[in-house]
Amino acid sequence: MLEIIILFFVGISATILGTLAGGGGLISLPAMLALGIPVHSAIGANKVTNSISSFIIFFMVLRHRGVTLNEGLKIVPISLAGGITGGYVASIIPPELMYKIAIGLLIFAFLFSFISKTSFDGTNTFRFRTRGTPLLYGIGIYDGMFGPGQGTLMLYVFSYLRIAYYRAVGLMRAATFASCFGAAISYIASGHVVWSLTFTLICGSLIGAQIGVRLAGKLNPDHIKPLLRIVTAILIVYVLIDNVWLT
Repeated sequence: MLEIIILFFVGISATILGTLAGGGGLISLPAMLALGIPVHSAIGANKVTNSISSFIIFFMVLRHRGVTLNEGLKIVPISLAGGITGGYVASIIPPELMYKIAIGLLIFAFLFSFISKTSFDGTNTFRFRTRGTPLLYGIGIYDGMFGPGQGTLMLYVFSYLRIAYYRAVGLMRAATFASCFGAAISYIASGHVVWSLTFTLICGSLIGAQIGVRLAGKLNPDHIKPLLRIVTAILIVYVLIDNVWLT
């Protein structure tokens, strides 16, 4: 019973953080592993939950006219193609190299946030075909290869493109849905998903989605960069520690 209660609140908090700045896995995965849930079942539950919560969050932002359906439909195949590519690349390179790539990308994003003049001011429309496509495809590859920090890196890209923050949240969740959906199917097919635990996590995430979207609509764009930097710094430490455990 205690495990169910903990997972419910983990789902709430992870989805709120994932909606606002990415990095929800920083809460959900360590918590599930600490509860003794097998790693494949923990990742599977996380992928299924992220697929559902991301789908719902996108349509919540869509309903509030923060993003258009056309934008969401255009970003999905880019992230899906990147995820498939990343999955293939991950199968042919050693895990140690994947960790180095992850740390390098996160450190670059962290430093770039200080030296760049990017912002979520919404002065530009979402022209991903000219500038954003290679970046979003690259993040899709990263998500397929490794994963942690995918949403955070994507928000950095939208900041670089000067997309309004609320719109960026909707687009980020559309991309997250695309990248997690295929993985969720794979984990379900392999029998790794423990449904009693996963449904509890989903219930919490549905509440977290409601809270996260409301907070995203009220946050001052000037406060987003500091939040992203904090999450990025934690992600770097998380990946470094995970790499130490691997070796």
